[in-house]
Amino acid sequence: MTPHRKDTPLERVNRIGRELSRHLELQRKLGLEFLPIPALDALPQPEPPPAPGGKEELLEDLRRETLACRRCSLAGTRTNLVFGAGSADAQLMFVGEAPGYHEDRQGIPFVGRAGQLLTKIIQAIGLTREQVYIANILKCRPPQNRDPTAEETINCYPYLLRQIEIIEPRVIVALGGVAAKKLLKTEAPTGRLRGEFHDFMGTRLIVTYHPAYLLRSPGEKRKTWEDMKKVRDYLAASGRDSRKL
Repeated sequence: MTPHRKDTPLERVNRIGRELSRHLELQRKLGLEFLPIPALDALPQPEPPPAPGGKEELLEDLRRETLACRRCSLAGTRTNLVFGAGSADAQLMFVGEAPGYHEDRQGIPFVGRAGQLLTKIIQAIGLTREQVYIANILKCRPPQNRDPTAEETINCYPYLLRQIEIIEPRVIVALGGVAAKKLLKTEAPTGRLRGEFHDFMGTRLIVTYHPAYLLRSPGEKRKTWEDMKKVRDYLAASGRDSRKL
């Protein structure tokens, strides 16, 4: 295997500048204010094309940063960080609310009974878990699987936004009310939000029922299937065969 060429000092400065600019733009979208920085287009060299594996490396850097996070008490009660799993180049991304018992034990999102159902939902539209990306708003399990607090959500939400920024999915599926309300900044119930696409920072987002809810209310599975058919059809119509994502 041919080793990657090392960046020159100027290339490193350019890369750091671009990452800082993206980070500040994300913070601006979150409503935070920062001192202005000089325009990066004054730098002498053009932006190089992304290197192979660039997204994986950015996600790994973010995972390490998240692992070191101590913004709330959940870092002290978790067994494992549950960062996310799947393809860094995924065109379809699923977002839930928080890890549960099994996820906390394995460090992988959606691996319990709800996760098994999510796997079947993904397979029903012709994909595998390895072809999509799965994450939660919270990266650590709340004790006794309670709902995330407002403070925990505020602290962890920027990590999810950076995951979305890196992966650049074509469609996001919000699983359940907690994820939908946070992403769409609304208090509307899942039943009113589902069934149509919403805009999330320029990305298509659809709301559907959380797999755990479907296990308790199997009669609602038909509605989730309707939502997922919309996702499948949109991906196909936008010029990408969903079987090759």
